[in-house]
Amino acid sequence: MKKEEIHLDDWARILFGEAPPVFLLEVLIRSLITYVLLLVIVSWLGKRMSGQLTIMEMAVMFTLGAIVSVPMQTPDRGILQGLILLLCAVGFQRGISYLGFRSHKIENITQGKPSTLVKDGLLDVEQMALNRISRQQLFAVLRGQKIFNLGSVERVYLEACGLMSVYTSSAPQRGLPIYPPDDSPLYNGESSAADKAQGYKACINCGNVIPETQVSSCPMCGKNTFTHAAI
Repeated sequence: MKKEEIHLDDWARILFGEAPPVFLLEVLIRSLITYVLLLVIVSWLGKRMSGQLTIMEMAVMFTLGAIVSVPMQTPDRGILQGLILLLCAVGFQRGISYLGFRSHKIENITQGKPSTLVKDGLLDVEQMALNRISRQQLFAVLRGQKIFNLGSVERVYLEACGLMSVYTSSAPQRGLPIYPPDDSPLYNGESSAADKAQGYKACINCGNVIPETQVSSCPMCGKNTFTHAAI
C-alpha cells in the first residue's frame, strides 16, 4: 500500500481493510474451522499442553499461534495450507518426544532437567542464580505450604516444567526463618523463646546455621550477613 493512499479519515479502510465487508463473515467461518482444528491438535498433543509447559511445548504453542493467525485473517491464503502447517508442527513435536523417550540426553536437551534449589536446609545459591529464582520467590512457595523455617526443608526441586517440588524433613531442624521481611515474628517481638534456636544464627545468603559465638563469615558461602536461627 502506497503512503499517499493512507488517510486518517478513511474509516472504511481502517475498519474493513482492503477486503470487502462480506469478508468479515468469511473470517468468522475461517476462525470457527481453525479453532476446531486447533482444539483437536492440542488434544492430540496430550494433557501436558494444558498444564505447566516445558520449553519445547511452549515453543510448539507459540508456533501454533503463529500458524493459525494467517489462515483466519488473510483472504488470499486458504485454510488447507494452515492445516498442513499444523500437522507438520504436531509431527515435529511428536517425533522429538519419541526421541526424548528413547534417549535421556535428547530428553534433557528438549525438555530440560530438574534443578536442586534447597538441599538439607541450605540454599543452592549457584543453581538459583542459574535459573533466575530469587530467594523471595522460593520462600513464597514454601510459605504457601505452611513452611516458615528453611531448616525443615530437605529438598526443593525446580522441575523442567517450572513447578517446584518440596520435600520436608520429618524432625524439626534449626534453620533460616523465611517470614516476609516486614512481618517476621523474630524481629517484632511476637515469637516465643521456643521459636528461636538459642545460641545459633543463620546465614541470610545460603541458610547455613552456625553458633552465635562464631564471629567469622559463613563457611558455606563466605558472606557475613546473619539473622536469628529459628526452629
